[in-house]
Amino acid sequence: MKSKLLSNLEILDYVRNHNFFKDSDNLKCIEIGDGNINYVFKVSDNNSGKSIIVKQSDVYLRSSGRPLDINRSEIEYNALISQYKNYPGSVPKVYFYDKERSVIIMEDISSYKNLRKELKKGNIYNHLSDSLSEFLKRTLIPMTDYVLSRKEKKLNVKKFINPDLCDITEDLVLTEPYFNYKDRNIINKDLIKYVEQNIYEDKKLICEVLKLKDNFQSNSQALIHGDLHTGSIFVNENGIKVIDPEFSFYGPMGYDIGNVWGNISFALANSLILKDKRKNALNKLLEETIDMTIFKLYDAYDKYIKNEYFKNELFKQTYISEVIADSFGYAGTEIIRRDIGDSKVEEITSLKDRDKRKKLDILLINFGKYLILNRYKIKYGKEVVDYINNL
Repeated sequence: MKSKLLSNLEILDYVRNHNFFKDSDNLKCIEIGDGNINYVFKVSDNNSGKSIIVKQSDVYLRSSGRPLDINRSEIEYNALISQYKNYPGSVPKVYFYDKERSVIIMEDISSYKNLRKELKKGNIYNHLSDSLSEFLKRTLIPMTDYVLSRKEKKLNVKKFINPDLCDITEDLVLTEPYFNYKDRNIINKDLIKYVEQNIYEDKKLICEVLKLKDNFQSNSQALIHGDLHTGSIFVNENGIKVIDPEFSFYGPMGYDIGNVWGNISFALANSLILKDKRKNALNKLLEETIDMTIFKLYDAYDKYIKNEYFKNELFKQTYISEVIADSFGYAGTEIIRRDIGDSKVEEITSLKDRDKRKKLDILLINFGKYLILNRYKIKYGKEVVDYINNL
């Protein structure tokens, strides 16, 4: 049964009834969401300038009408609460949750700007590598078995079971780009043979992707955001705000980390093909974000894990090394799926010149493969930056 979606006028009545504004006579409501899954509105008071965000989930995708588990709204709410607790201010503050209507009312982050668009413009904030790595440090390891009690961790795994949205990732990210069984991949006709030879027919690559897929499906390591691309990260001079954790579940930490690294790589690859002035700053951002994340993973292990049994140095090295390898691997799968799959990013689609687009596609395919196939060998950000610059 379709849920009762609120209209703009009904949302105004809804926030008035819940007393979010002292003066409710001069409120306005506009829809600001451009996504495919939820409805997002901004309600503001013309007099005071105060504003809030109202987000409502439906049981169907907006574009196709495909059914989607409405429980994702509660998962998003619980994820935001968890992330805010572990790293206050890094996500929008939640003011109210209505489970019956699948409505979340939260902080308006209009003073922050979409990171994907900012990187495209060359607006690279000095704090960015530190802020991104700090978010990963403070939201991932604290949600593992080594910090939480065994019972609390298992109850969390149960609370964040997210089959429908995990299925989207397992298909669109970790299956279809390598096995086009639904015929939904979007590949320029100039590159069809190249993709067939270098992706579909590369048995070694597919074996490694299957390992990463198996890890994604079976490794309930920590509570992850699950869709941590640069379109879900907002930034200004003061820091970052991370939104939309509706894909959250207990999975491998490297998936979140790799998504961050992979999405910075799109801006860098775009800059390399265009040969513009962003190159040096984006090289630095990618290298520093990788290196700072790795350093902070070790630091987080020492800071948050108190049980002496887990302080075995050999185990720590093995554990973090596996997370780092996962991160490089999932960065590669994010890069390849955005280039070959049907969910593109602006850094790719904005290139209208046919020759430049072909060069970008080939660069991204080869870079993604490098990260997947060499994920256990790569140790530093400079190795990654040097490789992409020499493609």
